[in-house]
Amino acid sequence: MSKIHAAITAVNGYVPEYVLTNKELETIVDTSDEWITTRTGIKERRILKGEGLGTSDMAVPAVNGLLKKRGIDAKEIDLIIFCTTTPDFTFPATANVLADKIGAVNAWGYDLQAACSGFVFGLTTGAQFIESGKHKKVLVVGGDKMSSIINYEDRTTCIIFGDGCGCALLEPNEEGFGIQDSILRSDGSGGKYLGMKAGGSVHPATHATIDAKEHFAYQEGQTVFKFAVTNMADVAAEIMERNSLSSDDVAWLVPHQANKRIIDATASRMGVDSEKVMVNIERYGNTTNGTIPLCLWEWEKDLKKGDNIIIAAFGGGFTWGSVYLKWAYNS
Repeated sequence: MSKIHAAITAVNGYVPEYVLTNKELETIVDTSDEWITTRTGIKERRILKGEGLGTSDMAVPAVNGLLKKRGIDAKEIDLIIFCTTTPDFTFPATANVLADKIGAVNAWGYDLQAACSGFVFGLTTGAQFIESGKHKKVLVVGGDKMSSIINYEDRTTCIIFGDGCGCALLEPNEEGFGIQDSILRSDGSGGKYLGMKAGGSVHPATHATIDAKEHFAYQEGQTVFKFAVTNMADVAAEIMERNSLSSDDVAWLVPHQANKRIIDATASRMGVDSEKVMVNIERYGNTTNGTIPLCLWEWEKDLKKGDNIIIAAFGGGFTWGSVYLKWAYNS
């Protein structure tokens, strides 16, 4: 019997209509378009506007578009893994909220929190359910409404993040296509450099935590940058070496869109030319769990069956990882 791989069979994405440009940020905080662009590569980002809208409201159009593209009904989905740092609620899980909204009545689901590495962790986790033979259709969603946890008086973070959501469908493949290998890492000592200080069980919401603005994303930029440059690049190179892949063998690098300099460092470490690197950070910023699936969605038409693809990410906490997959279809 042929080995079962978990293959991506459809991808889709959604970004909100509102565009927050660097020029507009210049009117909000002490920064400039030149400063932001030089240090991050970001020109604009999307923001979800509207009362009572959460991360699941971006996932609904993304997933419905995927189902239409694949020609299947939501009732066929077995499992939803929702990778997010900004869930609709502490509980119930946003995966369950999404299942209800799209009519996935036969799916169970859960949220996965690994910051910006979440989608990589989610793909790898979802693949296990496919490879075991227990599930036929696993939906992995990566999305965040980062604007809900950003302090727009903090110029170190508000310039970086945007809102968006992407998704991928995993199905069994016996032709050898799909996820071939993954390397996942974490180091909890990094939490003090990139995280949120309050809102959890250690520091529940109080007047004091709210007044101290501790319910927003916090980042010590230089420390995070140094750690991300090294580890995201190293793990991408490691998965290539482990699978005997040269730079010529790699069709595409799909890096987490945190910072253009980190992306460039990862590509350089792998020896991959810039034309093989998916980059949309200039238009969307860092959508956390949304960056990688949004790249796959935007480049889907350029992907060919059999393409070797390396996905790499780094996130708060710290978390990082890489996935090697063979693309399973032509658009």
